[in-house]
Amino acid sequence: MLPVTRCDEHLYPVPKFDLGKGDVKDFMNELKGFHEQFYDCFQRSESRDHFLKFMAGQFSPLERKSIEPIALAVKDGNVRAMQRFVSDAPWDDDKILTKYRSFVNDDLGSPDGALIFDESSFVKKGQDSIGVAKQYCGTIGKVENCQVGVFAAYVSENGYAMVDKRLFIPEKWFADDYAQRRKKCNLPEDTVFRTKPQLAVEMLNAVNQENVLPFKYVLGDSIYGISPDFIAAVESLPDKTYLVSVPKDTQCWLKRPMTITRTYRWGGKTRTKTLLVDPDSKPLTVEELARNVNDYFWYRRQVSEGTKGPIVYEFTRRRVILSAAGLPQKTVWLLIRRSLGDDPQYSYFISNASSSTRLKTLVWLSGLRWAIEQCFEEAKTELGMDHYEVRKFPGWQHHMLSCMLAHFFLWHLKIRMGKKSTIYYAVAA
Repeated sequence: MLPVTRCDEHLYPVPKFDLGKGDVKDFMNELKGFHEQFYDCFQRSESRDHFLKFMAGQFSPLERKSIEPIALAVKDGNVRAMQRFVSDAPWDDDKILTKYRSFVNDDLGSPDGALIFDESSFVKKGQDSIGVAKQYCGTIGKVENCQVGVFAAYVSENGYAMVDKRLFIPEKWFADDYAQRRKKCNLPEDTVFRTKPQLAVEMLNAVNQENVLPFKYVLGDSIYGISPDFIAAVESLPDKTYLVSVPKDTQCWLKRPMTITRTYRWGGKTRTKTLLVDPDSKPLTVEELARNVNDYFWYRRQVSEGTKGPIVYEFTRRRVILSAAGLPQKTVWLLIRRSLGDDPQYSYFISNASSSTRLKTLVWLSGLRWAIEQCFEEAKTELGMDHYEVRKFPGWQHHMLSCMLAHFFLWHLKIRMGKKSTIYYAVAA
């Protein structure tokens, strides 16, 4: 008999954003106050004016929140001037981000905060927008012509916000026949190809070195879970715990197999090779392990509150030794999640959490990842995050930065007004 669902085991709940338009009486004055904090990030007064108007347009009831509709809707708006501001005018992006993350820390910062890394896709027509290519588009669940951004979000018991972004530029864009497209899109000449995990490492290091946002946990999906570079980057930071998804064919042992190192000569040089003492001691896939766990060891836990009620899964965990090239490597926690029903679906996570870490902590961490999905949904639904029509690299950066600031501004209003939410994510582990 399985234990009953528990509803009181979590480190902290994450409030869902629920500030309504009617909650703010003098919205523009609030926005102007927020906007003034970034005055010194723009060289010209015209840019400051455009920045305020563009953000105001993002909060408007416009059906399409791209440059032209916003410019036509705001007072004294000019389409061409607004286009130049977003795509070509100089912004001090680094200064804006540093200030912004300081504000995020003031409102949301917590020693037990978490950084979450994930991608968001944007379907695009044509071939001239920076980084556009036929690639997997998570928005529609298939390969499509699109752009893909890698984002970092911050989550704590106080709320959640996006805190950094990178545009993924496919490798083919760095070929010689793309030289003119790169130039036309104003891609910096020193830009080199970087994988999505490498972009995430850049953001992780930037936030850590800045030392403004405190965080204890790092979360990501399987793209990051299978990346040695990403895992090594997190492990290099003291006192940071990661929980990342891994695919079902990830191999591991429940007990570390014995190995032997043999010396041999090849090409006139002495070399060494590590082998399993017992060649038949082959690793299991995490899927094989999961399907052989007795029902006695599965526990039901509520991970979030859905539109139709609590979302509940069954969880179990094991200390495992990961396999790399058929040899034992590091020891980690393997968290296994399965859906309820006759045909359960399995998901797998690994973590460098200490051996004394309880199941409820790992389950709670697996639920926190939903905060970044909520960021994307809110920014796209309310702020036009996916409505942009810019082609140049600076234009994409500026649009996403503006969306990040606009999304956090609403959180700031909620917190400043002392508005309490009764709806939570990661409600119970």
